[in-house]
Amino acid sequence: MHILMFADQHVETLGGAQVSIRLQRRYLERAGHTVTIVAPRRHGDRARTNPDDPGYIDLASVPVTLDREYGFSWPGRAADRAIDRGVAGRPPVDLVHMQADFWAAFLGYRYAGRHGVPVVHTMHNRVDVGIEATAPFPGLVLGALNRWRRLALRGLPGGADTGRGGWAYLAGLARGARAVTAPSGHFARRLEANGVFGAVDVVWNGIDDDVLDRVLADAPTGRRPGPPRFVWLGRMSAEKRLLPFLEAVARAAVACEVEVIGGGAQLAAARRLVAQRGLEATVRFAGRLSYDETLRRIAAADALVQTSIGFETQGMTPFEAACLGTPSVISDPDIAGEIGVGVWRVDAPADEPARVAALAATLRRAAADIEAGAAPLPDPEMPVKFRQSSRTAAMVAVYERVLRLGGPGR
Repeated sequence: MHILMFADQHVETLGGAQVSIRLQRRYLERAGHTVTIVAPRRHGDRARTNPDDPGYIDLASVPVTLDREYGFSWPGRAADRAIDRGVAGRPPVDLVHMQADFWAAFLGYRYAGRHGVPVVHTMHNRVDVGIEATAPFPGLVLGALNRWRRLALRGLPGGADTGRGGWAYLAGLARGARAVTAPSGHFARRLEANGVFGAVDVVWNGIDDDVLDRVLADAPTGRRPGPPRFVWLGRMSAEKRLLPFLEAVARAAVACEVEVIGGGAQLAAARRLVAQRGLEATVRFAGRLSYDETLRRIAAADALVQTSIGFETQGMTPFEAACLGTPSVISDPDIAGEIGVGVWRVDAPADEPARVAALAATLRRAAADIEAGAAPLPDPEMPVKFRQSSRTAAMVAVYERVLRLGGPGR
């Protein structure tokens, strides 16, 4: 089959969803399927990572971040025509897989409506929490977003008036889908409870089988001597809570090593905080690393630290750590519950100062357990359950069910 995927950001950019989409494409193609990905064009030195790759349809875009990493494409008729031209030389599209929640989602549902193909929508975004964390006047933003959805999808199921909030917005989009999937059980339950879709399929985002095997083969067989080693990785933005983590490291006041992997808007603020709190000998900024190297750093660490709360719809990094035998300090109770074992759970009180204090206390407890050789062990079955090959097989089963139903919507 030919699956046409839509993403709000080019899948060669930084982010868990982008990594997941790249992996899905690779393993679907290994299984004999064709995949084409529609996304905003990149800018700067990385404008075309794979200029001769027919699997990318790069839409005209404008950069939306200072580092020009992320872009925005207007979901209008010009983009519609560009998508139709892009797929014209490829096999007929059997199914649209929506991996977007904003402008690309509008384009994807419009394509499905024009061509009468069914939609599977993987929802990656907790829209209400994300907008509250990143935008002033979030109520007004959500109201405007729902109006934009109704206009962009006018005449299609997704153009219905379903309300003003974040859940209403996702419910509006889902009206055009034959199936909705979520990358975690906790997010699937929230989607169902808030009326987004009746029965949401849970299909975890996975880890590349080949990379996992390589990293496991090279992983250290025992703990390297020295103080406890913590690793934090991700996009450096407010909702990821890097700055509260660094403050918690200072308050924990334990001998440890901390490696911070990634980049983003808060890098300069993070460096200032490290200098102000005298953490230069403790915290090292590694920058953006390759996927393989990032996993090697996780495997070599004593613990991964996950700090966002209520924002993640899956939280890839603790799953990756568990596959590599590395336990995690987890701030989000939903993610901790999904992982199950091999975690230190952080209490999540309502106010930020109390959250920082709770994280500091958990870091002290984790450091003591590591030094005593009593760190919790991750689920030994995780490397099997989280492999991309198994996740692709689960998604193909969803595709096949949807194709039997036929039609562009419910």
